Amino acid sequence: MAVIRLAGMIGGGPRGGLTDEALGPVIEKAFRRGKPGAVALVINSPGGSPVQSALIAARIRRLADERKIPVHAFVEDVAASGGYWLAVAADDIHVDPASILGSIGVISAGFGADAFLRRHGLERRVHTAGDHKSMLDPFLPERPEDVARLKVLLEEIHTTFIAHVKDRRGDRLADDPAIFSGEFWPGKRAIALGLADGIGHLEPRLKALYGDKVRLIRYGRRRGLLSRLGARILGDALGTIEERAQFARFGL
Repeated sequence: MAVIRLAGMIGGGPRGGLTDEALGPVIEKAFRRGKPGAVALVINSPGGSPVQSALIAARIRRLADERKIPVHAFVEDVAASGGYWLAVAADDIHVDPASILGSIGVISAGFGADAFLRRHGLERRVHTAGDHKSMLDPFLPERPEDVARLKVLLEEIHTTFIAHVKDRRGDRLADDPAIFSGEFWPGKRAIALGLADGIGHLEPRLKALYGDKVRLIRYGRRRGLLSRLGARILGDALGTIEERAQFARFGL
């Protein structure tokens, strides 16, 4: 039985988040080595890049369908936003009562420093070819047309996310518009909404499904030697702050 751990932010960053490039060889090996009876995904992610979420989930589904291997997801602290995108790549999802699931939405966050520049006598100068080449520059006043354009982009990505969840969860989903509002819920409420299938932890659930003699082979990313020795202290520190901020959105 292959077990793939998907923990942390999705996408790039100072620490190197979950990306299809980094996880591809791990996922391929888990599905192909010895043809396992099933693959389990252990997920603990607050989300991140929608593109990387889609790429990783698509790879899991392609291999599962090609090799006819069932996939089970087990959520630890959180599977929210892109983390939930990964979870629904599985055939079923099991959670702890205190797990957090959902946040099926899209977010764009930034800052505005134009007032700071003015107070210090600084002027931002931007020259472009193309009417929309510069958009939402944090050092210039926010323009309503930029915000309107951003909302269109976010809505299109949100629509793709919703379609993915509906395709994977089907009639297991409750008829509740809050599911796609960006809200999130603890385990039992997530089950009631159809976002998950039951309460269950990795080893007991797999033993119940495949027998007490089931053997778990764990797969995950390996950090390089320099990273393990702390040679990337600044990058790791910045990445940790960013990651903790993402988890903090869900009270974790």
